Amino acid sequence: MVQCPSCARSQQPRLVCSQCGAPLAVDLDFFAALDLPRVLQTDNATLEANYYDLGRRIHPDRFATAPSEIRDASLRATALLTRAYRTLRDPVSRGLYWLELHDHKLAEDNKQVPPDLAELVFEVQEELSELRALRQHSSDEARQGLLKLRSRRANLQGLLDELYAELFQNFAAFDAGGGRDREQLFAELKTILSKIAYLKSLVRDVDNELR
Repeated sequence: MVQCPSCARSQQPRLVCSQCGAPLAVDLDFFAALDLPRVLQTDNATLEANYYDLGRRIHPDRFATAPSEIRDASLRATALLTRAYRTLRDPVSRGLYWLELHDHKLAEDNKQVPPDLAELVFEVQEELSELRALRQHSSDEARQGLLKLRSRRANLQGLLDELYAELFQNFAAFDAGGGRDREQLFAELKTILSKIAYLKSLVRDVDNELR
């Protein structure tokens, strides 16, 4: 329970006092901060609506002349709300936060290139190196290299799309509960997020060369 600094009402932790509407300086997980159920399949429309509604209610401008304790609560609540929204609106950052929330760390499993992506990473880096070399010697061959790289870019995007589909399937399995072993789901989530991270890095490298 927390006590409102404005009306002194005791209540369950939330960003806004249920009695007087004053902001509360409380530590909440990002789902609770946005008044959302703790599930991975978030409804984007509800997430956005809750963010803007709560943001208006706790905005520091509304409490500019309030006592310092309430002004501080407004600043802290607004900062928490902003972090929560930025994290949960993106599926990858939402998945990473889910791991953090359940004491799982991706970093321990993300030091090596995923084995089934190793060959692809090598091939793309080779193509990028070849294109850089061709640009210094042959414009015709460089144009062919660019065409090849654009084709590779489309292929990488297709792989990313497939991984996002796998990510959403993993989210659905978590939310469904019961039928799947949660540790297996955590392992799958780490693998998917790791692959997405490496593919995004490759896409950035390719896009930089195509500019």
